[in-house]
Amino acid sequence: MATSDLSTPAPQPNIDDVTARPPREIGRRYVAPFIAGAIAAGVSIAVSELIAGLISGAPSLVIAMGTLAIDLQPPGAKDFVVSLFGTNDKLALNLFIVVVAIVIAGAIGIAGSRDIRRADIGFIALGAIALFAAYREPLVSFPWAIVTTVAAVTAGLAALRYLLGLIAPPKPATEAVGGTTKAARREQRRLSQLGLEPVRTAHTTAGMPDWDRRRFLIGSAGVAAGAVVAGVFGRRLTTTRATTEPSTAITIPKPAETVPPLSADEMLNVPGITPIVIPNDDFYRIDTALLPVRLDASTWKLTVNGMVNQEVTLTYQQLTTMPMFEQYVTIQCVSNYVGGDLVGNAKWTGVNLRDVLAMAGVQPAATQIVGRSADGFTAGFPTEHAMDPARNPMIAVLMNDEPLPTEHGYPARLIVPGLYGYVSATKWLTNIELTTLEAFDGYWIPLGWAKLGPILTQSRIDVPHDGQNIKAGTVTIAGVAWAPDRGVSKVEVQVDEGAWQTCVLSAPISKATWLQWELLWNATPGIHTIAVRATDGTGAVQTADVTPPAPDGARGHHTIQVAVAG
Repeated sequence: MATSDLSTPAPQPNIDDVTARPPREIGRRYVAPFIAGAIAAGVSIAVSELIAGLISGAPSLVIAMGTLAIDLQPPGAKDFVVSLFGTNDKLALNLFIVVVAIVIAGAIGIAGSRDIRRADIGFIALGAIALFAAYREPLVSFPWAIVTTVAAVTAGLAALRYLLGLIAPPKPATEAVGGTTKAARREQRRLSQLGLEPVRTAHTTAGMPDWDRRRFLIGSAGVAAGAVVAGVFGRRLTTTRATTEPSTAITIPKPAETVPPLSADEMLNVPGITPIVIPNDDFYRIDTALLPVRLDASTWKLTVNGMVNQEVTLTYQQLTTMPMFEQYVTIQCVSNYVGGDLVGNAKWTGVNLRDVLAMAGVQPAATQIVGRSADGFTAGFPTEHAMDPARNPMIAVLMNDEPLPTEHGYPARLIVPGLYGYVSATKWLTNIELTTLEAFDGYWIPLGWAKLGPILTQSRIDVPHDGQNIKAGTVTIAGVAWAPDRGVSKVEVQVDEGAWQTCVLSAPISKATWLQWELLWNATPGIHTIAVRATDGTGAVQTADVTPPAPDGARGHHTIQVAVAG
């Protein structure tokens, strides 16, 4: 018997099976299920975006998750993200959320290809997290959040089952003689979970048959294309609704105090220099809202409460019938790096904040004013800063003679001269609370930013550009400088560590705004380093010490290099 067993030749493996089957098997077991899970996530996202676009109050789960990520960010994350993406930070976060969801769902797809119940658990868990994120959104209808989440999860799981079914081989594996292998039984269970009927044969070739890649690729491409179309269409509807300027029947009266038109000496005629007044469409936007908050002025209300003698509530019409005034104010984001463009100057029209506070009666112990946005954002600043008659903090309703654009705070926002936006410039304002500096921290303070946020003295070179090639001869160096609300008294330029040269300044509009400056330079051939510094209205010179934006603003001299050709 032993001799007979030993003499029986062992079956030889098919060379084609050894070389070809492993990659195909890897594709069936791992790559295809990952793709199926990723596309299923895309379907869930698309359904969420479509519902959000069609129904006001329904959440975009991507935006909800992005907002949750913003709220849970570690200290320093804002500075890092803005330094990388600037005003595209919100687009970057949206894409990040989508990519993370797709990768996680891809892993769920692999797990679900072995046991579909794992996919059910995974998608339901992701849906629960998204529902929690949507629940936290002040402007989201929670019933619609439930509907959106259930629809997104259901659609994602349906797509996953369909795509995993396409991965199934045409026949289950059975042994050549009698019984089924363990792998075949697992495969039959998987097909049953997917709603597919296993094909049973008494005698088939041992091993797992090949799967039809073409069928899977065609099916997955179709599902993915549908998801992309639905998702893009839904997000476009949402974005259009959020950014379309709202119309209101409420007429805003002309301000009682106006500013004169800009004179010729308040602007320098230098090609390429930043304009004194930034148009609304070009004004920088940095806030925590992934989409602008859209409010209806006819139903909007502003409440003043906290440490006041009486709580006051104003409608939009009541606010705009109060005495209004105009002023030019330069505002800046604290994340702005030296030489950056997260700063701008505009003409703002609104009501003096002190007039509104007087209606409520501020109690002497109230040392902080907190602005609250409709989306939950908060920013606080010292009461004494607002009460100083040298500056005019305002509740603005117009920007450059137009109703506030939605992305800049319609219908009303705070403008406080001299302070960075993170402690003062609350958009979509709905509440002003009087409290103490010790009792409350605004949104950014727990994340490592300074409690007080006075804007530092800054200057920037606009022309020539860093790295620019220019011709020898007379060259104009020009830019802007600001120190609200101290004003700028002098700007100086240094070339190659030489003597500081005093620049020509435009006439300042006010201490709360920036001004333009220029210097004529006799450029000689070679590589040259150019630096600029400003002196504020108190005589303090802009420091050369370099610091990052966190925790209270970037410091240092803006410096560029240019190549001068002979």
